[in-house]
Amino acid sequence: MDKFGKSQPVKRVEDVRFLTGQGRYVDDIAPQGTLRGVVFRAPVAHGVITGLDVSAAREAKGVRAVYTVDDLEAAGLNINMNATVVKNRDGTDGAAPRRPVLAKERMRFVGEPVAFVVADSMENARDAAELIELEYDDLDVKTDLGPGGPLVHPEAPENRAFDWGMGDEAATEAAFAKAARRVSLDVGDNRIICNAMEPRGCLAEWDGSRLHVALGAQGVWAHKAQIAQALNLDPEAVHVTIPDVGGGFGMKAFAYPEYFLCAHATRDLGTPVAWMSDRTEAMLSDNGGRDLTSLAEFAFDENNKITAYRVRTKCNLGAYNSQFGQPIQTQLFSRVLMGCYDVQTTWLQVEGYYTNTVQIDAYRGAGRPEAIYVLERLMDRAARELGVDPFELRRINFIKPDQFPYDTATGETYDVGDFARVMARGAAEADVAGFDARRAEDAGKGLMRGIGICYYIESILGDPSEGARVAFNEDGTVTIFVGTQSTGQGHETVYAGFLSDQTGIPADLIEVVQGDSDRIAKGGGTGGSRSVTVQNNATLAAVDVMTEAFKAFLADEMGVPAAEISFDDERFRAEGSNLTPTMLEVAEMARAAGREDLLSHEARAKLPARSFPNGCHISEVVIDPETGVTTVDRYCVVDDFGNLINPMLAEGQVHGGVVQGIGQAITEQVVYDTEGQLLTASFMDYALPRAGDIPHISFTSEPVPSTANIMGMKGCGEAGTVGALAAVANAVQDALWERGVRQADMPFTPHNVWELIRSEDIAAQ
Repeated sequence: MDKFGKSQPVKRVEDVRFLTGQGRYVDDIAPQGTLRGVVFRAPVAHGVITGLDVSAAREAKGVRAVYTVDDLEAAGLNINMNATVVKNRDGTDGAAPRRPVLAKERMRFVGEPVAFVVADSMENARDAAELIELEYDDLDVKTDLGPGGPLVHPEAPENRAFDWGMGDEAATEAAFAKAARRVSLDVGDNRIICNAMEPRGCLAEWDGSRLHVALGAQGVWAHKAQIAQALNLDPEAVHVTIPDVGGGFGMKAFAYPEYFLCAHATRDLGTPVAWMSDRTEAMLSDNGGRDLTSLAEFAFDENNKITAYRVRTKCNLGAYNSQFGQPIQTQLFSRVLMGCYDVQTTWLQVEGYYTNTVQIDAYRGAGRPEAIYVLERLMDRAARELGVDPFELRRINFIKPDQFPYDTATGETYDVGDFARVMARGAAEADVAGFDARRAEDAGKGLMRGIGICYYIESILGDPSEGARVAFNEDGTVTIFVGTQSTGQGHETVYAGFLSDQTGIPADLIEVVQGDSDRIAKGGGTGGSRSVTVQNNATLAAVDVMTEAFKAFLADEMGVPAAEISFDDERFRAEGSNLTPTMLEVAEMARAAGREDLLSHEARAKLPARSFPNGCHISEVVIDPETGVTTVDRYCVVDDFGNLINPMLAEGQVHGGVVQGIGQAITEQVVYDTEGQLLTASFMDYALPRAGDIPHISFTSEPVPSTANIMGMKGCGEAGTVGALAAVANAVQDALWERGVRQADMPFTPHNVWELIRSEDIAAQ
């Protein structure tokens, strides 16, 4: 048996319960008699609260409590949520405004929580919320991205949250000064909403001394710490669990006010309290993504080799700072800023601004899509202006195989790669050679066809360490406790299969336990494509601990020194002994001998370095110039994910990511009016991609095993989205280029594309 798995396309075991309605989500687990919470939200984007009367709501039918920020403070809560402060270029701290759980004195975005109503039913809670009387003085609203305008926070003059930079600005400027050619492009990246299949929700229970909070999230430990801090509880008095989760995308990694509100309410009332978002509420209150603009520039020498790269980005933070880690446009953006190209000097400057809109934070591969989108749109523009084939321009500038390990200008070390090989495979799989014939055929029908390429790279992010515990149960089954959290990716299948491959224990006898702060002492949760690589690395460490412990036990049973006993991933063997027990059999022998200490084994392990998934996306679009309708007609992906544990799940992750990317490129866009009201607050107005918008997505694995971990894995969770944005956008730009369109930005809705074509046609007359 192969040491690190057979790379077999095993079907997901969890799908049986999901597809038969047996999933257990937050809204399914509330016990009888649970009270329901409703959030009364700010109706305006910016205003000073002059009066808040909740007396009528408190007297309404079925109402048990109505909480305002004054009530929370009177109860001794720490009302300010966690937030990160970013360093400015000059080393000073960026702005650090506080974000209260419930609005205090001022409202800063439509949908900000103002009061929390708890009643015996959702209907009664909603009716009571209608009785709340809120008085406020309107303030001018800030929605544009840039300095100046109405102040969102007094702590942030000009609404600038931070002015952050990295790289060598002087060397980059010098390289541009002596460049043979320069190419620049303004790149817009539209704001989008996550829209997980299951909206956010939580359930809180208080037994008189201990708090239990169940929520749909991406890890329990950050929530445990923040809830304990907010309610002034000992962390050991807080138990956080996560049931089945219907989609996370990074958006569910963060704490939200409702979790603290439910926790306080159950402790105050002594009855379980649950809250569940509806779809419009989610659109108003969930952390959003993207919403930035970048001026990107290349300096080239006379051989079309990039000598320097600089980007100046303005990003929208919404009304408040990110909760933990640097905002996406700095921490994540910088790691893959250079893509797969051999560039020796770079400068990145990011200015963050506050607006009266919901918070922008990491999700849907955030940071990686932004960086790669900017880079690959600029590569496409450079190929056009230099008159070079876009595949050839990338090939010229790729980091070559003999240059690895490669230290990037942004401080990352790429361990391995063969980018030209992967791209060549992509061109073959996509039948790039046949594109001209397809374009000519469409032109004969009055249609415009374009082709776009994106070569992306991303990195595993988050905590590189993780733990695993393997326990042998009396009924002959095995439980593996993991520190990551599935939100629909198929972790139960992957982790059970991987442990089975390493131990010979049948996968159907292995149960995966996750998302329980009592049963698992520590974990990094899920995000940044870390889960499978980091968690399986920990599983290997636990298997090593278990194997050595079992060998020591078997020394007496087999009559040979432990050092002479081997394990071949199925059975223990030794010369001179007829015993060849399996892992399960050794566990039963240990149980019979009273060795309970041998029935549970755990270990923590840390990846020695990050790995870097990469790949080539090639898209073809067809545009009807009469209507502006843009159709993604062909889509091909060739990915280097290193060694794959389950190719079927990897392909599924890629398909989902590509669909998200197509959605942003073609149909999705958040729109606020000048007063900060969200105009795209339902699926009547916010256009998720539909089945008819998506072509067949070809997926091929072209692995170059990573040297950054013993398994040779690279991760794949967000790769589809990272590559899709630029591939589709470049294809649209290609189709529009012959009509004179030189600046085409997402989303490519029929109206937007029709206007681009119409404007150029009018200009040409």
